Order: sequence, then structure tokens, then C-alpha cells
Amino acid sequence: MTRLTYREAVRGALRQILASDPRAFLLGEDVGKYGGAYAVSKGLLAELGPAKVRDTPLCESTFVGAGIGAAIGGARPIVEVMTVNFSLLALDQIVNNAATLRHMSGGQVAVPLVVRMATGAGRQLAAQHSHSLENWYAHVPGVKVVAPATPQDARDLLLAAYADPNPVFVFEHVLSYPLEGEVDETSGAAPLGRAIVRRAGTQLTIVAWGGSLPKALAAAEALAAEGVDAAVIDLRTLRPLDLEAIGASVRATRRLLVVDEGWKTGSLAGEIVAQVVETVFFDLDAPPARVCSREVPIPYAAHLEAAALPSVERIVAAGRGVVRG
Repeated sequence: MTRLTYREAVRGALRQILASDPRAFLLGEDVGKYGGAYAVSKGLLAELGPAKVRDTPLCESTFVGAGIGAAIGGARPIVEVMTVNFSLLALDQIVNNAATLRHMSGGQVAVPLVVRMATGAGRQLAAQHSHSLENWYAHVPGVKVVAPATPQDARDLLLAAYADPNPVFVFEHVLSYPLEGEVDETSGAAPLGRAIVRRAGTQLTIVAWGGSLPKALAAAEALAAEGVDAAVIDLRTLRPLDLEAIGASVRATRRLLVVDEGWKTGSLAGEIVAQVVETVFFDLDAPPARVCSREVPIPYAAHLEAAALPSVERIVAAGRGVVRG
């Protein structure tokens, strides 16, 4: 085991992929000489060369489209989009091409593409660069969506995304990059579509993912001090959802709270609640609850940004309400 930051774990997975597969290359804005907007690819250009690490013009529709075309042609590109809001400029390529070509070709055309992007708020990047749009991508059939929360998963889920024959979108929360954790650098790819129980509990199920997981775990500890025993499930994969794991936990605890940094309207949290109500309604002892970002563009001012986002305090209050009414 090696103690690594989330950033270093992603870099290690990229290095392993790029060095071991002649078909693999990384492309995106500033991934080469600059080392990536969040320093994830720092040093890889000097180490592996310009054929493996390719800087692109500032045009997401072009370089995401180039990644799709390269994947169709037999290469294995990993595309880095600087932040999730910039990916909106490539939605036509993503939704109308990457997601549909296998289906529309009757299985003759595959798009084995990985797209990585930073997501979430907390760095005072204001309304332009603080989006959490994972649920937009999780809405689309034909793609898979992962949101690693730990350094180990940052490594293992990227390896899994690369091994998958379908387009996979990897969302890396901006606050996760400096997080440290023990990483087994010899482990294989983590299975896609499998959630994991990060904390066992008997009275409440808290579902979280990505940057919301540390807040959910902290809230569970605070609730424990109040006598509320909460389980915490890390989804890891947002499409496909591990509804079996969520349902099993809810059947045991009989209560559900979902933490989602996205806005509540049209949120992934809402989809999870709906799936639980549809499948295990009669096991519930209380209405499910959600803690989401406030329905406002994310503010620049630090105190307003913090007020807009899910907080440990809001999660604790919601959990207390679900359990005690």
C-alpha cells in the first residue's frame, strides 16, 4: 500500500494505461506542457512523449469528436475536459454520436472512449465553473458514468472505465484532488455498477458519491453521537445504478437520505428516491429525504458558496428528521 493523493492515483492509472497499451493516448486542453488544469497529467508528456499526451485547441466539440472518431477507428483515447461546464459544448458529439453509434449500427460500431472531467463546487469558481451535472450524463442510455470518491477508486475505476468497450464518463470532484489515502497500486480494475458500504448502520441509509461522500461520512459520525446509527453507501457508479445494494440497505434500515451536490429539481437524488419508492416502498418507515444544492447559480463569495452546497450540518439535520420525524 502507498499513501497517495487522489490526483496522484489518477496520474498513476493514466501512466499505467498509456505505457502498457500502444493504442492509448491522452488528449485535452493543457494536458501536456501545463500538466493539466488540476495537475493530474503533470510530468506525463516528458515521460511518455507527445504521441501519448496531446494538447488540443480550446474547442471541446472538436477534441471530444476527435476522441470519438479515434475510438471508432481502433484507438483507445482518454479525453480530459477541463471542467464539466465545458463539456456542454460537446453534448452533440456525446449524446448524438458516442452514446448512440453502437445501437444505431446494430453492434457493428463500438466507441471505447473515456472522458474525464472535473466537477463540483467549493473552490470559489462561481457560477461558470461550479456545476454538478453528473445526472445529465447518467440520464443518457449508451454511456456509463462513474464518480470516484477515494484515491483507490480514482485509480481502480479509471482502469475499469478504460477496459470497458462503451463510452465511460469519469467525474472527479475538484475538492477530491488533494485528498490522501492508502492505495494498492497492484489492484485490478474495480467493477463498474457496484456500490460499496463505507459505513455500516441500522437506522438510516445515507447514499452519496464523489465529493459528497466525505460530508456524508462526517454527518454519520455526528449522528452516531446523537444515538442515530447511519449506514453510508458510496454509489461509485451513477449509470448503471446499483439498485440492489441501495435496496438491501434500505430494507435493513427502513429509512433513506440521499446527498447530491446537484440541484434538487431533476436531480439524480430524485431518481434514486423514485427507484426506492417503486421497489421497496413497504419497507420504509419514513418518507425518503434529499439534501441537494440550493436552487441558485453557485455564488462566488465563499460564505454564500458554502451556504448553497450540501453541508454536514444540513445532512445531520435531514438525517435526524428522517429518523425522529
